[in-house]
Amino acid sequence: MSVFRRGEFWWYEFWFAGRRVRESSKSTKKTIAEKAEQKRLRELEEGFNNVVTDTRHERVRLFGEVADTFLEGYKLRLPQSATFADYAVAHLKRVLGGKMLIDFTETTVVDYQNARLDEGTAPKTINEEVGFLLRILDEQGDLLRLRLRRKKMLKLKVRRTVGKAFSQAEKDRMLEEASKARSPHIYPALVLALNAGMRDAEIKNLTWGQIDFEKQYLAVGRSKTDAGEGRTIPLNSTLFEVFREYAVWYKEKFGKPQPEWYVFPFGKPNPSDPTRPVTTLKTAWNNVRTKAEVKGRWHDNRHTLITDLAESGAGDQTIMDIAGHVSKQMLKHYSHIRMEAKRTALEAIVKKKTSPATKAKAAKKAAASPKNPSQELQNWGNGHGRKNVAKKAQNPAGAESAQNSNQGCSLSIRNERGFDLRSPQKSPHSGDFGVHRGVGRGTKSLKINGSSGRTRTYNPSVNSRMLCH
Repeated sequence: MSVFRRGEFWWYEFWFAGRRVRESSKSTKKTIAEKAEQKRLRELEEGFNNVVTDTRHERVRLFGEVADTFLEGYKLRLPQSATFADYAVAHLKRVLGGKMLIDFTETTVVDYQNARLDEGTAPKTINEEVGFLLRILDEQGDLLRLRLRRKKMLKLKVRRTVGKAFSQAEKDRMLEEASKARSPHIYPALVLALNAGMRDAEIKNLTWGQIDFEKQYLAVGRSKTDAGEGRTIPLNSTLFEVFREYAVWYKEKFGKPQPEWYVFPFGKPNPSDPTRPVTTLKTAWNNVRTKAEVKGRWHDNRHTLITDLAESGAGDQTIMDIAGHVSKQMLKHYSHIRMEAKRTALEAIVKKKTSPATKAKAAKKAAASPKNPSQELQNWGNGHGRKNVAKKAQNPAGAESAQNSNQGCSLSIRNERGFDLRSPQKSPHSGDFGVHRGVGRGTKSLKINGSSGRTRTYNPSVNSRMLCH
């Protein structure tokens, strides 16, 4: 073990498990380098021998301090979620920031849920905040998660139908009010939301370089999901015309738009800096929604477009590519097939049943069938249709005798049906009728009951009684 100076800093060097360890102490003092060398060697020895380090001093740290450290690393890894992370961690620190880590139990989490519910916070938001809480607590949070899940208290029940789809009348009123609004952003932003289904952050961070007027499409930049980032959305005729008019106003205000400039620039009440995006559209949206007498969120414009696409018959993959979804489950959550579309679909079934071709077919069938049900049953008993008619034509006397026998409910099966009783079990496929198969050929026997695939016990008395009813 030794320490030496290299430049302005002291280094330490030693051998451990056959390997040379040479590291800088990042200190200009020799004594600090010697202590750092001893600490480093101790860490390697404990790790090699699997000796658990005493972490009691970590357990008495305040939650607020640990939360700040976690948030710094979270923002570096997931910058697109930094805004909500700031919001969630701020509430966690406000309620739990003064507690030591050792004091956190399942009761602490449940009490936090109740406190946030009492403040009127949505259950979905509370679930997200609890998720951040357990991640900040690290291994202790994993243990609490298992215990809360076992007790079915980990997550609060969330409403399943939050979003809605605006009707055509509501959309017309909103667009009319937006066109008369003081804000120059709200009308093109609303048209963009209703015709492209972009999220709020995607709209606010849209730049002119993402819009191709020649090919009439736009490319989405940074998005909430991997499937949403970089997706291309065609500009329909309405959206293309609105953007073209808005570009004229933009050029008069700031000059020729640059690719890196934001479509909706920063500034309140009037836009003033095209190099920065607008921070929020909430105030203008609330004014439009109130004047149009419409209830709903800005995000419901996205629900509306996805619903309109689903009702138009667009394929699932097409809708997912436009909306930036990654699963059909999310598509189902956003698509609200309206009552009128359901009514039209069900009415189409009624029209199909009552079509002229169907009516003609039903009339033809009714004309061909006997009007008297008893006559139909009698014809069935007298010879199964045209085949027995041919027999009657060959033997009028026998036919008349069979008819009289039927009227009296006779037990004579031979006179009743004209079958040869010597082979009652013979398959009906072996029957050969003179009129049907040709002249000069004899009539074979046909069994009294059953089909080609089944054999039934022959009982003349039972069969004759069935015909009487």
